[in-house]
This record gives sequence, structure tokens and C-alpha cells, in this order.
Amino acid sequence: MVSGFVTLIIFILALGGMIFVHELGHFIAARWAGIEVEEFGIGLPSKKLVTLFTWQGTEFTIHALLLGGFVRPKGENDPNIPGGLASANPWKRLVVLFAGPVMNLLTAVVVFSMLIAFEGMPVTGSVNIQSVSDNSPASDAGIQTGDVIVEINGEKVTDIQPAIDIIQKNLDKPVDLLIDRNGQEINLTATPLSTRKKTEGALGVALGYPSRPATIVEAVGGGATITALQAATIVYLPVALIQGAIAPEDARFVGFKGIFDMFDVAVEEDVSTRQEAAAAPSPAAAPKPTNWTLNLIGVLSISLGVMNLFPIPALDGGRILFTLPEILFKKRIPMEWENTVNGIAMLLLIGLMLFVNVMDFVNPVQIPTP
Repeated sequence: MVSGFVTLIIFILALGGMIFVHELGHFIAARWAGIEVEEFGIGLPSKKLVTLFTWQGTEFTIHALLLGGFVRPKGENDPNIPGGLASANPWKRLVVLFAGPVMNLLTAVVVFSMLIAFEGMPVTGSVNIQSVSDNSPASDAGIQTGDVIVEINGEKVTDIQPAIDIIQKNLDKPVDLLIDRNGQEINLTATPLSTRKKTEGALGVALGYPSRPATIVEAVGGGATITALQAATIVYLPVALIQGAIAPEDARFVGFKGIFDMFDVAVEEDVSTRQEAAAAPSPAAAPKPTNWTLNLIGVLSISLGVMNLFPIPALDGGRILFTLPEILFKKRIPMEWENTVNGIAMLLLIGLMLFVNVMDFVNPVQIPTP
């Protein structure tokens, strides 16, 4: 059992790291564009604890709320200040605004590339047992980690979803399984139970494909593909809600407690699977360790990057929207209007964040397990 303190430390480091990387993107782009940056703070804007050093006019500081970071460009909201963000060329402002979300998406590419490198490339055509839960129908039937499912009730199994479909059609009824264990075929009978929780699985097994080592090109290409597909899914989410393709309760926002609960589940599973693997009598019988925490960091990095690009005032995407008329029509929206809209939007976003975080306690999110 992992202590809540350990999960809290991982939660702070992960979430803070995502925010820090985001702000680092803004900082690097601003320096590239020749825009002066007055402060790069480690932690959320709060009481300044210490100034670490000053470099090329930028003060690097540590603040009391050690979660992420922030960048304070010179003249962020005043176009009359020379060398500042608001007075810069609109194309340079676009680069600075895009840089934060892009850094989050690049982080996700790195994370998913690492996952592919760790777990290898799936070899389709057969389905194997990646883990077996204790006191489950599968363990009672003698199913072991590493077993390959050849047939279920006489139907040949070559893919995961058809195997799940057969099991779900036979809840509370014995199913015959033909298993390949180290080249030897074995007949076993197990009864998938409808009384088990959805997250536990009716049989209590995790299904997967055999894997082979991934090349660098496959790992990076796969990481980029996963990031692109998940980003596209988030962009499509509002449309799916309007069309009714996704139920509102399945697409709710989560706050800090909800994210912490996700990390709690992920860290617990990662630690337990590694303990089980270490205690296994042989490598062949050892369950494959999970990497849910790393996967969660990748998913949250994509969410942070994409959500910041939505055309919502006060977010990067909203500021980008205010920049476009200047590029397209050579006419800038008055800065007073932009500051007013962004200020009101920020108050509304803070109110939404408070509501979402309260709802995390009133109606805790149900954490789906991978």
C-alpha cells in the first residue's frame, strides 16, 4: 500500500513540472523574439522567498506556493512599453503564446515515446494474459501470467476485443479456454462473474499482445501519433457533447482532488505490479509492471497543452485570437478592450475552478482503470 504522502509528492512534482515546462516554453520563445522577461518564478505567483540570480535582465525567483512556475514579460499588457510583449510584432507574440502549449505537447511525445520504449511494440495475431488478479475466477481456474489464449468456447482468439466480447456474452456461465503455456496447450474452465466490479474485470485478467523491442523511430513516431490522436480527441470533445455522442457525466472537468485521485490509483497499481513481479517465482510467471503514472502524465500534458489553445479569453488561445485581426486586417484591437475581456474571463475561470474543485469532494470522480 502506497502512502498518501508519496502520492502527494509525485502529484506535486508531476503537475508542477507540467506547469513549469509550459512557462519555460513561453520564456524561451520570448528570449528568442527579443522580448524582455522581468521574472521567471519557480512556483505560483505568491510571496517571493528568494532571488536565485539575475541573467540578462531576468530575475529568477522561488515563491512560497511551489507548484509549477510563471513568466512575467515586460509590458505584457501595455503596448506603450518598448521591448515588451504587447509592443512586439504580432508574429512574435504568436510564437510566444504558442510556445507554452507546444512544450506541453512535446513533453507528451517524449513521455509516450518512453512508454513505447519500455513496453515494446505489440505483435498482433495472438492475445496473452498480462496479469491475473488474486481471488478471481481466472486465478481459481489456474490461468497464469504469460498464458496465450488460443480459443474461448471453441472460437479462435486473435484480437483483444473479440475475446472480451465472448467473455461478456457468457457472464456467470463456465467458458472453456484453450491456453498455450510455453508451447504446451492446456484446457481450462473459468466462470466470468457479473458481480465483479467493472474495473476488476469479469475474469480478473489483463489482456494484451505479446511485444517486441521498439526501434527509436518506432518509439518516437508512436509517441507523436498517440499525442496527435489524443489531442484530436480533446478538440472533438465539445462537438461530441453537442452531438450526444458522449454523455456529460463522462466528460466532466476534474480539479486538483480529482487529479490527485487519479495519481493515487496509478501510483498504487504501478507499485503493486512491481512488487508482484519481484515476488514472482520465475520471470515467466511475473506480471508485466504497469506504467499508469507515466501514462497519466502524458495524458495530462496533452490536456494542458490543448486546453490552453482553446479560444477562451485569459488563456493562450484567447490571446492568440486577439492577435489574429492585427495579422489579417492590419488593425489591432484596443488593448483596453483586450485587458477588460481577459480580466473578466479570468474571474469566470477562477469561479469555474472553485466550482470544479468543490464538486470533486461533493461528487468524487469515478476513476477508470486502464
